[in-house]
Parts: sequence; C-alpha cells; structure tokens
Amino acid sequence: MVAFASQTLEPERNMTQAADRPTFSVADIRRTFLDFFAQRGHTVVPSSPLVPANDPTLMFTNSGMVQFKDVFLGTDKRPYVRAASVQACLRAGGKHNDLENVGYTARHHTFFEMLGNWSFGDYFKRESLKWAWELLTEVFKLPPERLWATVYHEDDEAYDIWTKEIGLPSERVVRIGDNKGGKYQSDNFWMMADTGPCGPCSEIFYDHGPEVPGGPPGSPDADGDRYIEIWNNVFMQFDMQPDGSVRPLPAPCVDTGMGLERIAAILQGVHSNYDIDLFRALIAAAARETGATDLASPSLRVIADHIRATAFMVADGVIPSNEGRGYVQRRIIRRAIRHGYKLGRKAPFFHRLVPDLVAQMGLAYPHLAANAERVTEVLKAEEERFYETLEHGMEILDAALAGGQTTLPGEVAFKLHDTYGFPLDLTNDVCRERGVAVDVAGFEVAMQRQKEQARAAGKFKMERVLDYGGPDNRFVGYEHLQAQAKVVALYHEGTPVAELKAGQTGIVVLDETPFYAESGGQVGDRGVLQAGSARFEVHDTQKIKAHVHGHHGVVAEGVIAVGDHVTAQVDGARRAATMRNHSATHLMHKALREVLGEHVQQKGSLVDDERTRFDFSHNAPLTPQQVQAIEAKVNAEILANTPTQARVMPLDEARAAGAMMLFGEKYGDTVRVLDIGSSRELCGGTHVARTGDIGLFKIVAEGGVAAGIRRVEAVTGTGALAYLQRLEQQVQAAAGVLKAPAEELVARIEQTQQRVRELEKDLDALKARLATAQADGLAAQAVAVGDVQVLAARLDGADAKTLREAVDKLKARLKRAVVVLASVEGAKVQLCAGVTPDLVAQGLKAGELVGAVAQQVGGKGGGKPDLAMAGGTDAARLPTALASVRDWVAQRV
Repeated sequence: MVAFASQTLEPERNMTQAADRPTFSVADIRRTFLDFFAQRGHTVVPSSPLVPANDPTLMFTNSGMVQFKDVFLGTDKRPYVRAASVQACLRAGGKHNDLENVGYTARHHTFFEMLGNWSFGDYFKRESLKWAWELLTEVFKLPPERLWATVYHEDDEAYDIWTKEIGLPSERVVRIGDNKGGKYQSDNFWMMADTGPCGPCSEIFYDHGPEVPGGPPGSPDADGDRYIEIWNNVFMQFDMQPDGSVRPLPAPCVDTGMGLERIAAILQGVHSNYDIDLFRALIAAAARETGATDLASPSLRVIADHIRATAFMVADGVIPSNEGRGYVQRRIIRRAIRHGYKLGRKAPFFHRLVPDLVAQMGLAYPHLAANAERVTEVLKAEEERFYETLEHGMEILDAALAGGQTTLPGEVAFKLHDTYGFPLDLTNDVCRERGVAVDVAGFEVAMQRQKEQARAAGKFKMERVLDYGGPDNRFVGYEHLQAQAKVVALYHEGTPVAELKAGQTGIVVLDETPFYAESGGQVGDRGVLQAGSARFEVHDTQKIKAHVHGHHGVVAEGVIAVGDHVTAQVDGARRAATMRNHSATHLMHKALREVLGEHVQQKGSLVDDERTRFDFSHNAPLTPQQVQAIEAKVNAEILANTPTQARVMPLDEARAAGAMMLFGEKYGDTVRVLDIGSSRELCGGTHVARTGDIGLFKIVAEGGVAAGIRRVEAVTGTGALAYLQRLEQQVQAAAGVLKAPAEELVARIEQTQQRVRELEKDLDALKARLATAQADGLAAQAVAVGDVQVLAARLDGADAKTLREAVDKLKARLKRAVVVLASVEGAKVQLCAGVTPDLVAQGLKAGELVGAVAQQVGGKGGGKPDLAMAGGTDAARLPTALASVRDWVAQRV
C-alpha cells in the first residue's frame, strides 16, 4: 500500500457491479493504480496545481505530463526514473475547448483526473504495454476479448509486443497511418510542439458491445461510442527537427495517460461518466440545491462537472476576472449558474455544493479541503455578482432596442453573452416579448471567432531547446563574483557556433560561472566576460538546462571562441542591490503571514536591483496600519543584524525543520534551506550575509492584481533612501506652493479643500438658478403633438445634475409632456430625457427615447421610464437628433 498524502482516498465506497468482476469505486481505482506501479519501482508523485508552475506556455495543467515537461526537455532532472500519479486536469480553452459539450455527452468534462505512469530513460515499450495489459485484465479484470489497441503504422516494435508477446489477436491491433496530412501527422504520433521530443503512441480501446453504435478504431465510423479509448502509451523516442526529420533521442521515455472517469465508467458497468459513483453524488447535491427532480437532466450534469472545475481552480489561486485564467473561471461559473437558472433556481445556490465536493474528493486532494471556506466565499461572491449583471444586461438590451429595430444584431447578443454573462436564451425571451428577432447566425459567427482566437491563444508554443549535450557547469556565485572559466559552447540565434564576433549577440556557456541564472523570482546576473582584448557583455543569465547557465549578451570587442579562457565578472553593485531586495522578500513574506493571517500564500515574485515585487493571496486591500506593522516587523529583523545561513539538506529533513515550501513548486530530494532572521524557506537565490546588510525596508506600493490576489512592492538599502529623499522633496515643494512650513502642510491642505468645497457649493447654486431661468424660457419652445407637449432643446453649461433638475421642473410645468435636454462640451454631448407619469402609463419610456437620440450622436444610453440619461461623441449631429424627438413622440401617441 502506498502512503501518500495527496492521494489519500475518500471514504465513499462502491456501487453495485456485474458479478463476473470486482467492484471498483473511484477511490479504489486511484489506490489500485498507484499501488500497482509503486510495486513496480515507481515513485508516487502528488498531483500538481491546475496552474502550471513556472510555465507561461500553458494556461492550465491539461495532462499528467505537464509537471514533467522540463524533464522530457532536458532542463530538469528528478531523483527518480519512474513515476506514477493521479493528476487533476482542466481543459476549457485552446484546442481542448469543448465547454458547450459538457453535460450533453457521455465523456466531455472541464475538470478530470488523469492516471499516468512515466519512464525517464528507464523502461520502454515492452514494460509499458505489458503492465498496462496486466493492470487492465488481471487486476481490474476487464474481459481481454473487449480490448483493442492501435499503433503507429511504422511502429513494428509495438505491434509485435501486442501480437506476439501479449497475445492480442492481430485483427484487434490496428495500424494508424498519417491521417492528418504529412509525415508523422497521425493520431498515433505524439509531438510536444512543432519541434522537440516526439514519438509514436499506442492507444488501448474498450469495446462497449454491439448494442452501442460505432466502429473500431481506424474505421470510417470510429467516432461512435462503441469503442472508447481508455489509455494512451506515448513513446518519446525522437527529436523532431525544424525540417520535419527526426533524430533518435539518447534516452527514450514513456508517458502514459488514462482518464479516471472513463475507466471508472467501464469498471462500474455504466456507459456515461456521469453515472459513476462520484458524479452520482454531485448530481444528487445539485438536484437538492436547484429543486430539480429529473436526475438525467443535462443541466444537473453541467453543474456537477463545473463545481469540480471551479472549486479546484479557486483552491489553486484562480479567481474570476475578465482576462486570462480568471476569465475561463468566470465563464464556467456563470455557465453553471445559468443552468441552475434554467432549472428554476433564481438565487445563489452553486457555492452550497462545495461541502458535497469536499466530502467526495477532499481526502484525495487535501488542499481542496483546507481551502473549502475560501472556495465557498469566492463562488458565492461571483454568483451574487452574476445576478447583478442580469440587470446590467437588461439595460444594454433596452438601449440596443431603443431605435425600434426588428432584429437584434448577433454582435450585440454575443456581447451580452460574453461580456455581461447574459445567456442567449434569456436574450431571446426578452426580444420575443417585444416582437424582435435575434440574429442567431450572427451570434454564432461571433462565438466561432472567439473560439478561434481562444484556440490560437491556447496553442502550445515553445522555443526550441538549445542543442547542448555537454556537462553541467559549476556555479560558484554564492561565494564569488569573479571566476576563471573556459568557454565550452557558443550559440548565435539558437544555433551552435565556433565563435562570436564583435557586434554579434549570442549565448555563452562556461564550465564554471559566478553568474546567477534567473530562478525563483530573482533576475539573472549581468556583467562581463573578458578574454584578452575580447569582451562579451552579459545582459542576462538564464538556465538552458537544470544545471547549465546561459550567458546572454553581445560581443563588445574582439572575438570569443569555444575553448577560450575568460575572466567572468558579475556586476557587483547590481548583485548586491538584488540580494538586499531578495533577502527582504523572505522577511516580508513572514511578516505578511503574521499580520494578515496564515492564509497568505505566495502567488509570484520578481526581485531585481530596483525593488521586490511580491504577489500573494488575500481578499482585501492592506490598511495603512497593516502596512506599518509589516514594515515594523521587517525593519526589526534588519536591526537585529542576525547572520544568514544557507544549508543543503534532504527534503524530508527540511520539511521537518519547518521550512516554508510553496505549493506547486517542484523540489528534488535535496533542497537549499535559507534561514534569515526568523524566516526559514527553501530558496536557491543569493542573499545578504546578515540581515543588517539590507539597510532599510520600505513598502512603496500595494494593490490588487486580480480578485483575491494582492501585490506589494518594496525597496531596500540605497533604493529606500532614494525613495524617501524623493518624498521629502515633494513635501518641500508642496509646502512651497501652499506657503506653509512642512509640519503645517496637512492643516493647510485641509483648509484649502474646505474653501474649494464652499466655492463648488456656491457654483452649483449659481448653475441651478441659471438653469431655472433658462428652463423658464425653454418652456415657451414646447410644441404640441396632439395633446402632448414636446420639448427638445440645448441647455449649455449644465452638468448632469442640472439637466435632471431642469427636466423635472419642465415636466411639472408642462404637465403632459416629453422633454429632452442636451448639454455640449467640445464634441461631447450629454442628454437627459423625461416623460410624465401619464404618458409612461401609455407606453412612452424615457429610456427608449434617450437611447434613440443618443444613437444619432454616436452614443448610447438608457434608464428608467420617467427619467433617463445618455451620452454621445458627435455634437455636430445634435440639431438633427433633437429634431427627431417630435417624430418619435408622434409615432407613439
């Protein structure tokens, strides 16, 4: 039995199952899979977060191999060569964006769990396929006669293993050719990107039986539901070149993936993933909260799927917003709420499912249970916000229909759906009541365009890894800023070269280096490499492999060649300033947790010579008192001037010693533990020798970067001194302008503000009297349309408040009236429309009227039936727009 905290299994047990094979709950499957591979020498690795750590190429973790990508690329090395995991995955963007299908098909999900086992240059095809067959047929007891396999058409090795060693009949092993156009463009040939690691794969299919439509893999009707792929074994044995050719990898790897929900459906004797034990419980909870009675409703399936995705996203730090990951989160939440709305639920309900989800999955994923309260709060807030957007959406819809058109443009319907979360079906309902059609085709075009943009944005892109096969370099930068080194490799525009000439940019690899390569939020070092008269200016240092530093820069003088001996000199002043900021970051992290609470988690950092920028989870802005408390704690640590200590120790020992570890970071068997002041964290960065070397710590900025994520920026040392000196100069300058001593500045500003408020009050009174006088004169300009007095005129110099007051007074004076007043400032137009109550009762609405007028001056607007405001940007068209008011009224009375 494997004891592993992140894969501990929930207590919910089994459903009934066919008598000819054992019963497996979702929990059983997780445990059995991990036990099986642990017994075969695999290290059980916990699920990584849905947000990939240090990987800007992916929006979400969408497969089990994501956390091992650097291993396959050669930029990281693990202490094990075999691994197994159950990985939480999310596919709701890019090429995997099937959101609209979720709930309506048997196997589409946003969130799912992937069972996987990996070999990093250890075992290969034979062991991988034989173990897969053994687990499926001998442990899970699947009938062998129901299993099929596919192989790449050139992969004779895999074909022979299936047919000659495992004994799968040749008619059930299908060779899949290049069916996507071009060499290696096949469903059975996997590529990480356009170039780089790639190789054939072998998929295993389960036959649900002849009563289910569909044909075997490779056949014309293979898209049916009879034959379902359950496991994919990818054999990374090639390196794809830019010209489309492949080279053998020196250490072939194995990457497998099996969908937990799919195999659970098969083992539990059901056809749909939504009928497995886990989903049955969540669907029942969704029915309870919505009052639905039909448990087969697609809407309940949507809600059950989406609570998993959204809850895990919040637990991993993704908060609803209008961009990036937060935008995906918001769409999924609102889709779930929309389906609750369709079931008749008109008030927040979605967040109430969190306890049910935790009961099902909390033990398997402890961080979900630990963040359950926060998850509930975030989902509830988003629900409440969504119900508010229904009202906003109605205002937008009112304005769009104010011109009397008979069809609502598809772009408007899509904007309501996409920007305001306003469902298309609700838009249809409103338009139907008003006799207006919706351009659904135009809506679909806009939707498809957005999908294509999202697909392009989500496409996996990656720069080609430098072709470096040499030894690791020795990093001496903790102890020294200068070193004598040998040039072991040079690159120009990504290609290996023998030399770099003056003026050429490139990358230099040394056998040893004092230059720190960007990592853990700390920027890479700058400096120079000197070889006689040749001089290479290092502008940045980046890792090209786990223990190989690439020095990026330009040859300022002479020629740098492979084999040259150079003096490598780091920019000492920049390094010292960076170290001060990095060391202060650790002290600030601890202070934030002490002042704000243990819920504070690091969400990103950037440390350079100018400042430290630190992102963390917290729901509210920091108060001035909290900022001062944090500064006081950090500066107290600095004044204590305690020595800094860095030690390398086993990971378990570091954990036992209480070292702070960042959730989602990847750590090896040995780690570097930094003790600075009272802080103890894992860190590979460079730091000051004593806390007193930081000099001074000052927070200079605090704000939100996303819902639930705050950012603090701080300066130290000479940077803090310069910041305070600038503040002092500004104070002195302000004191000079106000002709007051600096110590009396606050009182003088308050006096000035009070005087400004008094003058503004006097000005408002004068405007009101002027508007009243003008309004009295405007009343005479009203014209009769039947028994209705219609007035449309300019009231220059009036602000919004004055316009509203004037419209109200004119309505009272004219009795049965429609009034539109406009104010112009430059090219901008401000409009106010008013309708008396008796005419509102007859169907004349100020919101529709002001919208119609605003459209003619390049604007839009809406509001209440008796009084509404709008704006525009084309004052030249105002006379025509005002003249149209009379006709608008005439058409309606």
